[in-house]
Amino acid sequence: MRHGKKFPHLGRKRGHRKYMLANMACSLIEHKSINTTLTKAKALKLFVEPLITKSKNDSTHNRRIVFRYLRNKYAVTELFREISVKVGDRPGGYTRIIKLGNRLGDNANMAMIELVDYNDTYSTTKPVSRKRRRRKKKSSNDNAQNLTTEQKLVSEEAPAVEEASAIEEAPAVEEAPAAEEAPAVEEAPAQNDGIEKEDSEKKE
Repeated sequence: MRHGKKFPHLGRKRGHRKYMLANMACSLIEHKSINTTLTKAKALKLFVEPLITKSKNDSTHNRRIVFRYLRNKYAVTELFREISVKVGDRPGGYTRIIKLGNRLGDNANMAMIELVDYNDTYSTTKPVSRKRRRRKKKSSNDNAQNLTTEQKLVSEEAPAVEEASAIEEAPAVEEAPAAEEAPAVEEAPAQNDGIEKEDSEKKE
């Protein structure tokens, strides 16, 4: 008989099962994907998707309903602020289950359950990412061209700087000796004339 098989019991009593699913749902909301057994993943899908639907309408009433199931105010805040904005246009099917094979210890079927809109591998925005890559390549080429033009400008400016320094140094070298020699030549006779006059006055 298949009495009481409407939902998976997961080998637990009602209270234990609800706390476990609430804990797994909080982990899924925080990390966006978790690994668990296939049966638990299917049970979590049934548990969490109605809560995500509730989060699309951000009201105090809906927040209290979701908090009654999750029992974690940080998960509720994350769900209503970020995840609801991300999945706002999706009419359902917020999670995806991917089978991972069997576990080594007890050969249990393992699976990964994740939020669909947070997986970049299967997202529908691949053309946008390609365009961004092309733009980056173009910007890198533009940067390379800018670098070459800057190098050319630097190479053109370098000789001009050298010529200017040479022009500035040349007159300084030529003028310095002339300025030093001229007073020396003029001062020497003046001193000699003064000495000769004093000698002549003494002799008289």
